[in-house]
Amino acid sequence: MTAKIKPGKGSPYARIMGVGGYRPTRVVPNEEILKHIDSSDEWIRTRSGIATRHWAGPDETVASMSVEAGGKAIADAGITPEQIGAVIVSTVSHFKQTPAIATEIAHLIGAGKPAAFDISAGCAGFGYGLTLAKGLVVEGSAEYVLVIGVERLSDLTDLTDRATAFLFGDGAGAVVVGPAKEPAIGPTVWGSEGDKADTIMQTLPWDVYRDAESTSDVRYPAITQEGQAVFRWAVFEMAKIAQQALDAAGVEAKDLDVFIPHQANMRIIDSMIKTLKLPEHVTVARDVETTGNTSAASIPLAMERLLATGQAKSGDTALVIGFGAGLVYAATVVTLP
Repeated sequence: MTAKIKPGKGSPYARIMGVGGYRPTRVVPNEEILKHIDSSDEWIRTRSGIATRHWAGPDETVASMSVEAGGKAIADAGITPEQIGAVIVSTVSHFKQTPAIATEIAHLIGAGKPAAFDISAGCAGFGYGLTLAKGLVVEGSAEYVLVIGVERLSDLTDLTDRATAFLFGDGAGAVVVGPAKEPAIGPTVWGSEGDKADTIMQTLPWDVYRDAESTSDVRYPAITQEGQAVFRWAVFEMAKIAQQALDAAGVEAKDLDVFIPHQANMRIIDSMIKTLKLPEHVTVARDVETTGNTSAASIPLAMERLLATGQAKSGDTALVIGFGAGLVYAATVVTLP
């Protein structure tokens, strides 16, 4: 007789229960970037909408920023660290291949012995992590899941690259996902277009250093991108994905209270607003102006700021979408904590 496997006993639905963020103390204005590239403050603002960004100091590590953001999210959710059953960290700037930084973070926040792992999904990493967390809660593998997006992209920025030097910032954003009695995280529309993988990439793989007889003439890796190709892809394709997420959730643009896109570029955000025909009452996250592009951290950081400043409130319906290196994307509709 074939054994029957018992199904998990999770919650019927999942929701975001709390949010937290951490921005490094050092604020870097465009004027500092201009010391290294031939450009202007006006050009940077026009092209990206970015005026300042935060860069981490020596003591503001991927782990320490995550602990700060994660601790705030746990407190905001009204639970204790011991109740966290899984920790998911999305990052591309943790430079140890193993162990996963999530295990260290889980220990530092006092979570006990939760499942802990890292994911690499670039600027869509928060959406990927949120989707995984929802599945764990509904399946019953964890009652509460801590999802963290964290980056120290200043470590991967080529300050002499006129196309990217001004884009990136550092920081960490986190949410706690837990059980819900009604749907509060919609179906995720996600995917990848690997034929475009070389439009955003690390300039050199780490094995270059292993194989080189001398590294004196090998520059440290940085993130590079084909700006126009990425811009066109984001503008024309991601609005379609956002609409698919609305359709999957059974929500129309007029039903939204908040729009939180990946904070990559103000021009991309404005274009998506126009294509989606978002009504004027919809609050739009524009955290990119003062935070820059923080990749996987950008959506939870923007979410945290909207709630902290009163621009959004608990219970609001929000469309979130992340997109970036891979090229990968993830979009869903959520109820704000």
